[in-house]
Amino acid sequence: MAPNRPLPHASAPPAPARPAAGRIGRTTAAALAGLTAVTLLSACGYGSKSADKTSDSAAGGSPPGASGAKLSADTVKIGYFANLTHGTALVGLQEGLFQKELGGTRLKTQVFNAGPAEIEALNAGSIDIGWIGPSPAINGYTRSEGKSLKIIGGSASGGVKLVADPDKVASPDDLRGKKIATPQLGNTQDVALLDYLAGKGYKVDAQSGAGDVSVVRSDNKVTPDAYKQGSIDGAWVPEPTASKLVALGAKVLLDEKDLWPDEKFVITNIVVSQRFLSEHPDVVEAVLRGSVAANAFIEANPEKAKADANEAIRKEAGNALEPAVLDPAWADIDFLDDPLAGTLQAEADHAVAVGLLKKPNLNGIYDLTLLNKVLAATGRSPVADAGLGRR
Repeated sequence: MAPNRPLPHASAPPAPARPAAGRIGRTTAAALAGLTAVTLLSACGYGSKSADKTSDSAAGGSPPGASGAKLSADTVKIGYFANLTHGTALVGLQEGLFQKELGGTRLKTQVFNAGPAEIEALNAGSIDIGWIGPSPAINGYTRSEGKSLKIIGGSASGGVKLVADPDKVASPDDLRGKKIATPQLGNTQDVALLDYLAGKGYKVDAQSGAGDVSVVRSDNKVTPDAYKQGSIDGAWVPEPTASKLVALGAKVLLDEKDLWPDEKFVITNIVVSQRFLSEHPDVVEAVLRGSVAANAFIEANPEKAKADANEAIRKEAGNALEPAVLDPAWADIDFLDDPLAGTLQAEADHAVAVGLLKKPNLNGIYDLTLLNKVLAATGRSPVADAGLGRR
């Protein structure tokens, strides 16, 4: 593991009020500890980095399901994870909502397993637009000194829980001496747990995970087996891993959404390369129309949308989720167009407050112009950038 390399100290707009739960309100954000080292952020994709899968809407000619004229780009390349928290992308693709808006412009997709890999692809031009978590988005923006990407829309909130073996952990106050898993060192949930434990008065070494509570870094793919074997007592994990553990007998000790005002905090954003945004705003707007349509479809047709997302996961990951896992996991995620910019700033400020991140300059990370244009066309009010749309 490479040593942390702090980002330059920079000013940032005043943070919004801290979530009512005190230190725990900054837990997800403390994930931005990963911003101090790329190696830490390799976990921000809710799973280990592996080969990514690419597909094209057509080998040539007009894309399937396309109608209308081609936009300013021949092709738009979109990245996402085969994960329920990327349900907007999964449902939008399954229902053909993006291609409908793109007309004759071809849609090419790439599935990722790790946030840093997606940011690298965005920087390299391998993708143009991506669904991604807050930590890699902030990392990509700050490491490029604000030149690589813009957050252009929201996608999902929630879907993170602390679960544990009820025979070993009676409540969140009963964690001393226990082994609690997170996806990886520096992952959003990893630092969230570390910050939560600090707020409870537990002493834990962030790098090794050793201390009053043992923080065990375990890939989400193997965490359920680790729980069955008794090598961990619980986990702070995103869906559907949390529901997989509950299906094995674990108890939900804490739903992170309960720790935030209005029970909302960003878990998935939409980002775009600044170059693509500058050169093809009409294409970006079309993708945003598809995203807004996808979220509207999810709200109006929750069962069909859930089935769509599960089918997309089956095609990309090889196995669909069982109802006992899929149903509670899907119900815990809120799909929304608002990027919840205030919570992103709160996450960064909280990470700074616990000494895990040098204060980053997030000014200009958002450009919600096109999203608000799309929302206005549907009669909806604009969403705010929390003062982070200016640079």
